[in-house]
Amino acid sequence: MSSVSSECTLVAEQLRRAFEGDAWHGPALLELLKDVDAATAAAKPLPDVHSIWELVLHVAAWDGAACQRLGGKKAQLRGVANFPTVPKPTEAAWRKAVAHAKRTHDVLVKTVAALPESRLRERVPGKKYDFYFMLHGVAQHELYHAGQIAILKKAQGSRGD
Repeated sequence: MSSVSSECTLVAEQLRRAFEGDAWHGPALLELLKDVDAATAAAKPLPDVHSIWELVLHVAAWDGAACQRLGGKKAQLRGVANFPTVPKPTEAAWRKAVAHAKRTHDVLVKTVAALPESRLRERVPGKKYDFYFMLHGVAQHELYHAGQIAILKKAQGSRGD
């Protein structure tokens, strides 16, 4: 592998690990969701805290925003674009939400892996930082919310470690 693509490949791998698994710290986002049903995902066991479902939709929204930015568009999510509305909590709707988050994340990982290394130092449209900083931030964002999901599962008596 040439050094031109290696840094992008490494960043893509960090994104994948944060979302799918094999992360150093413990369970990644998708690993935490394996035993979560719609009722658990929609529950709000702690006051003034987002539900697991809201967090999954939020992570997917920001993965999508990162893809838009890599495509040269400005993206700043606010309101329901930032935390999309949870539909009626059915098992089918929950599976659809998780599948959407996975598809969006897969597109992001594939896009990053295919980038020329020079793109990492380009400025994100409308921001004062580069893509390298943003993409590491995306991985951090996913791990931050994975931690929240683990706590929400524990608050409901589900295994979250």
